[in-house]
Amino acid sequence: MGVQSKPVPIGPWGKATAGAAGAVLANALVYPLDLVKTKLQVQVKQTDSEKTTGADEPHYKSTWDAVSRIAGAEGVAGLYAGMAGSLAGVASTNFAYFYWYSVVRVLYLKYNKGNAQPSTVVELSLGAVAGALAQLFTIPVAVVTTRQQTQKKEERKGFVDTAKEVIESEDGVFGLWRGLKASLVLVVNPAITYGAYERLKDIVFPGKTNLKPWEAFVLGAMSKSLATILTQPLIVAKVGLQSRPPAARQGKPFKSFIEVMKFIVENEGALSLFKGMGPQLLKGLLVQGILMMTKERVELMFILFVRYLQRVRSRQVTRSADLAAAVVAAKGAMPLTVK
Repeated sequence: MGVQSKPVPIGPWGKATAGAAGAVLANALVYPLDLVKTKLQVQVKQTDSEKTTGADEPHYKSTWDAVSRIAGAEGVAGLYAGMAGSLAGVASTNFAYFYWYSVVRVLYLKYNKGNAQPSTVVELSLGAVAGALAQLFTIPVAVVTTRQQTQKKEERKGFVDTAKEVIESEDGVFGLWRGLKASLVLVVNPAITYGAYERLKDIVFPGKTNLKPWEAFVLGAMSKSLATILTQPLIVAKVGLQSRPPAARQGKPFKSFIEVMKFIVENEGALSLFKGMGPQLLKGLLVQGILMMTKERVELMFILFVRYLQRVRSRQVTRSADLAAAVVAAKGAMPLTVK
């Protein structure tokens, strides 16, 4: 019977790299859904006169309508507009989140006097702290990406030029942090997601360290769906803050997510706070499922790699010790020379 290896901790950097890798892969696979949900969330309900005369801005009726019309007008490439910046934002945000989440969780377990696992409330709190720290460093990328996704084809610019456009607006360089307050409020989304994931993992697969791909996918999808439904109005408000203001505002940007929500309710009704829910939910379900599935695999690869390095080092130490012992034995066996 073989001896079971001790668990190998991969540390915050390993977990952050695994999380970022999983997030980039997942978001790359479903990016058109991300683009469509952003366009649906920023569009304003058309008036009867706009429907009759036709408006400059296209108005999409559904996810499929948006996909087919964007592809028809701009080709398949139109469904991937702003993808490079988006993936850069995804990588940085998830790396920062998983890094800080690992750090604060380790610190909590280290200084917590009890040996019990963190409660659901504690898991949510740890996730919120990690999310807030991550947002402070990564929100500028999200602002630029949102602008890119909502630009017209003829006005489309690269990541750097779009960033310059944001900085040259009335908010100046602080425009890169537009929606920060909403983003800080929205840390409840990943907090709910990962808090629910950890809790469901303990309930559904108690004592299991490494999940199978389908198990991680199901848990990730369930936890993200719950978080999305609870926070959708805030998600819509954040997108409204970071994109160009609607025509009805005559170029005047929103100042707070409360102002965005008030504008939406007054012009479109309360249900419009949940616009774009279809692609948002589908995207979140797929992304979180693929992310957690990939993250579990990458973490396992890190663990196996660390174990391999440990074995190599152990062999080198053993060989060095054997060589040293052989040298000592050889010296002891040498005959004394009489002068």
